[in-house]
Amino acid sequence: MSPTSCFDVVVVGAGAAGLFCAGVAGQRGLSVLVLDHAAKVAEKIRISGGGRCNFTNRDVGVGNFLGENPAFCRSALSGYSPQDFIALVERHHIAWHEKHRGQLFCDHRADDIVQMLLRECEAGGVQRWQPCGVKAIRRREDATVRFELDTDQGVVQAHQVVIATGGPSIPKIGATDAGQRWAASFGHRIVPLRPALVPLTFDAAHWAPFVPLAGVSLEVVIETPSCVPVAGKGGKGKGKGPQMAHFTEDLLFTHRGLSGPAVLQISSHWQPGQALTINLNPQQDLAAALKEAKSGSRKQLSTAWGLALGEAAPQRLAQAWLAEVARQHPALQPQAALAELKDRDLDALGQAANAWQLVPSGTEGYAKAEVTAGGVDTRELHQQSMESKLVPGLHFIGEVVDITGWLGGYNFQWAWASAMACARALQSAPAAAQPATV
Repeated sequence: MSPTSCFDVVVVGAGAAGLFCAGVAGQRGLSVLVLDHAAKVAEKIRISGGGRCNFTNRDVGVGNFLGENPAFCRSALSGYSPQDFIALVERHHIAWHEKHRGQLFCDHRADDIVQMLLRECEAGGVQRWQPCGVKAIRRREDATVRFELDTDQGVVQAHQVVIATGGPSIPKIGATDAGQRWAASFGHRIVPLRPALVPLTFDAAHWAPFVPLAGVSLEVVIETPSCVPVAGKGGKGKGKGPQMAHFTEDLLFTHRGLSGPAVLQISSHWQPGQALTINLNPQQDLAAALKEAKSGSRKQLSTAWGLALGEAAPQRLAQAWLAEVARQHPALQPQAALAELKDRDLDALGQAANAWQLVPSGTEGYAKAEVTAGGVDTRELHQQSMESKLVPGLHFIGEVVDITGWLGGYNFQWAWASAMACARALQSAPAAAQPATV
């Protein structure tokens, strides 16, 4: 390698967005270098979707995304659809299948997507230095070579730089907030970062009665006031005051709190101190069912309650729930005769399960968060190209930007779409620039 290497484009970050952007740009005839400090390429893809990679969702729209300005993603999403990515997957003969709610997964393994992206980069003549850390990124007063990067393998010059470093979620695979820090160093505003799509935790003493339920799962309706703008079908409510984020998904009890798709979804909206409202049986008015069953019944409350809560809720959840409510309402002892209970007590029991309110103490943090919310302020980027409005030639794509998708393949589609928008806008350096050297 010569002391200084020069490229049309340097992409920092060898994840989903970075590799895809590099491959497209390379196939458009640009000289492209990808840099990443991690030893393994695209590790977040490999571990996603239980090792099968939920690589997109058939039904993608602005309403599936959060951020201070979620409408920003409209242009990129319309320019590169899930069907476009499916066509690429099929050209590479990758078998896939659809799960519920439009989620698409590889039949075999997530590494199929990684290898596809690497083949696309190879087809574009993309160079990849990995592991290779980036120590600094500087602007140059030069129309042909606008940036200079100090890397572990020497100085690199570039006409354009693409930051695709994601966020600090899942630090064990090398994830950091480097991209946001570089953006800030160039004068960009950073929407505060926080873990998203993450399990929620509760005070140990408060959660103790529910610890034995770890592993129990059931479909619920969950809602909370949203801490971020809610677009389209992602929320409900109009007028003044906070909108409610609202999801129907599976809930999972854990030793420390709650997880599962329902909680991962709501966690992107939740903010500390706010309550969650969970309906453990959205199909039934439990208080009404108990009062209807009361007439002439010889059943004990525990039996009637198990029947009312229904097959969707495991019986050990039904009985643990009843025991917990009985601590607050002494009349609701499991062995009490249903026929002898007052309607107001049955109302309390039913309403407690149809609208369970609880306040998490926190989250499992970046270690368990699937994505990072917040990031580079979209108001300072061109939505058609992902280029900085402050620094010509500097681009930001994927998770590093303040756009966060729902659980279910939406974040990958944002990676592909933002990468494609960027790659289509990248240009060759003016003729005076030096050709790439190694």
